[in-house]
Amino acid sequence: MHVDTATFSPPRWALTRWLAEPPAGTSDAIRAELARSLFGTLPIFFGGIFNTILVATAVTLRQPTFWFKFWLAIEVAICLIRFAVLLYAFKAAKEGRRTPTDIYLVLALCWGASVGLGTFLGLVSGDWVVATITCLSSAAMVGGICFRNFGAPRLASLMIVLSLGPTCPGAILSGEPILMIVFLQIPFYLFSMSMAGFKLNRMLVATMAAEQESGHRARHDDLTGLANRANLTRQIEERLRAPGALRAGFALFYLDLDGFKAVNDTRGHAAGDRVLQMVADRLNAAIRIPGVTARIGGDEFVVLVDGLSQQDALAFGEQLVEKIAGAYDLGDGIACDIGVSAGIACAPAHARDARMLLAAADGALYAAKAMGRCRVAMAEIDVIGGPFQVPLVPEAGDALRLPQPNRATA
Repeated sequence: MHVDTATFSPPRWALTRWLAEPPAGTSDAIRAELARSLFGTLPIFFGGIFNTILVATAVTLRQPTFWFKFWLAIEVAICLIRFAVLLYAFKAAKEGRRTPTDIYLVLALCWGASVGLGTFLGLVSGDWVVATITCLSSAAMVGGICFRNFGAPRLASLMIVLSLGPTCPGAILSGEPILMIVFLQIPFYLFSMSMAGFKLNRMLVATMAAEQESGHRARHDDLTGLANRANLTRQIEERLRAPGALRAGFALFYLDLDGFKAVNDTRGHAAGDRVLQMVADRLNAAIRIPGVTARIGGDEFVVLVDGLSQQDALAFGEQLVEKIAGAYDLGDGIACDIGVSAGIACAPAHARDARMLLAAADGALYAAKAMGRCRVAMAEIDVIGGPFQVPLVPEAGDALRLPQPNRATA
């Protein structure tokens, strides 16, 4: 599936919504991609308008009548307006503003009708060179219409009707009985092309859904739906490379469940999986500010939260432990008691790359677990200049005191 930072707005008007409505059950991400596809690209756009304006100009030079001049003027006006709206839409999409999707779709219908007007004028002109050129242009545009508007088969079908439909009244007014064959050709052609468009659209949406699912599975843990290790690492690196990363910073919480092994041993892996899913739900509910929740293996989870100082991170870590630790209902009146220990590392204080930051938080986690159940520990900055040092295990008398950042090096 195409990946683009620009987001195009879905249509809002009743008619345009109906024209661009995808199959039922289409996800929001695919709907956004289909909306983007309606705008196509500038090369495809210029290919279409070059053909129609060239044909209209050539025909007008051969038959400089009022109606052909009128058609040429309409073609030029519609193409210029569509071009201006297209440029505005691309700019608005990149800036995150609403795009004029409804207007653009209406202009696409106007363009289709203009192509059909040229076909009609060519057939009634009595000049068979003109009729051949206009009809050939109209037929050629049908392929482009289907290709360009694959994301909206209703829109493509209506544009085909507007482009080729005038051939039928044009054949009647041409005075040539043999042209009555178009009453058999055109309806069959319109039906077959429309059905092909709908079938192509269904295949496209199914392919996009499969691609989306595959991409999601590659970035997320199958059991919990949280980000996986690769996804987490990528997001850490993106934050570290972002402008202002050294000023904004973020905190990484490395969590390990206390008492989980006993659940697996006594209740089985199905019960263990259920606990992991409920832990993921509690983590997602606890993160109310920008951040990432991930499961990186077994009963190990990582939470990444933006914009936290070391002091705030310690307080937030204690809140996480409080919200996650507790009783978990396994069904059938069975419950288990699960705790959680957390190690914290902050960027850029403790590390400036994903691997070292995870290692710092992991080291802090070992210190937290050494203090007992449901504890939180902060990684310390190495006084000799290293990225971090694993916090020392506190003495027995200090079991209730959380490790604090090294004030001398903060």
